[in-house]
Amino acid sequence: MTSERAALRDRLDRATAHLDPPFAVVDLAAFDVNGAAIARRATGKPVRVASKSVRCRTLLSRALAQPGWHGVMSFTLAEAIWLVRTGVTEDALVAYPTADRGAVGELAKDDELAATVTLMVDSPAQLDLIDAVAAPDRRAEIRVCLELDGSWRPFGVHIGVRRSPVHTAADIGALAAHVAGRRGFRLVGLMAYDAQIAGLGDAPQRQAVRGAAIRAMQRRSYLDLLRRRGAALAAVRQHADLEFFNSGGTGSVTATGADPAVTEVTAGSGLYGPALFDEYRGWRPTPAAFFALSVVRRPADGIATLAGGGWIASGPPVRSRQPLPWLPEGLRLVGSEGAGEVQTPVRGPAAADLKVGDRVWFRHAKAGEVCEHVNKLHLVRDGGVVDTVPTYRGEAQAFL
Repeated sequence: MTSERAALRDRLDRATAHLDPPFAVVDLAAFDVNGAAIARRATGKPVRVASKSVRCRTLLSRALAQPGWHGVMSFTLAEAIWLVRTGVTEDALVAYPTADRGAVGELAKDDELAATVTLMVDSPAQLDLIDAVAAPDRRAEIRVCLELDGSWRPFGVHIGVRRSPVHTAADIGALAAHVAGRRGFRLVGLMAYDAQIAGLGDAPQRQAVRGAAIRAMQRRSYLDLLRRRGAALAAVRQHADLEFFNSGGTGSVTATGADPAVTEVTAGSGLYGPALFDEYRGWRPTPAAFFALSVVRRPADGIATLAGGGWIASGPPVRSRQPLPWLPEGLRLVGSEGAGEVQTPVRGPAAADLKVGDRVWFRHAKAGEVCEHVNKLHLVRDGGVVDTVPTYRGEAQAFL
């Protein structure tokens, strides 16, 4: 075990000796270092925190208190309303279109709330739903952001995620004209999420050829995005004066921040430093979020079995979506079982020294999803737990 990893294990074990696993911790020093690094990498443009990657009001507020951070990108409208009403932010951009009629009704009847929340739109049908809930002449004006498809489509091949159907400057210009011509809506922003750059590691371990191919794809995709974002902005400006153009994610903060069309970038995962970001070359955040499991069995020499552990990340069902045994160093999941709902066996050189009652520390593959498994996060600094704060789950909030 490297001395750095051994020291981290010792520090976490001592700080949480009074706790029984399973539980999760966030190292505040690492969290703050990551937040400052992201802000620097944004090259002077404000960073909007992606709430789905944090899922804890205390830590969302902590990120927003750092220089260079402003506003929240929420993943649902109900969540955005909750974050505004509880004082976390006065600027919430909902990242995805909504069909939550109850939340739309709540937004539409409150002028102050409507002034702080912006809805995502990529089709007139989404505007129709809002009008069906609350007629334009009987509601607050609804702030709207248009989403430009950020995928790359060389020779008709779709590379990226399936989000907005609006891909070209002509498409976005036509949608902007439609929004501008409808009562009860105000067009204030644009967004384009580059998942094939921001969310795809360009240095997969032991896959040099694949990594080279990913980097080549990302270079070409970025050039396409530079052109399309600039053209989209020009097209929309013919119909509205925009407040912001949002783009990017933790994996593309620097590149996105360099685009003159973009006025703000989004990041969130980099605050926790999950395992998927070990496969990025440009910047690897310091691991800040961990969860602990107890050894409860020794079924064979060289294998220790832990209680629980099936904290699987969303996305394709591949190995990289499983949690990563991190401390002690030298552990790996058993291929035939993986991370299980009620037990997780691990093997490797370090497993031989594990005893019943010892703890193993994991990093989640993604960031905020770890908070769906615990009610509390224990905040660690200077060798001790300095605070224990609720997650969304701990506040009885489940938005998706």
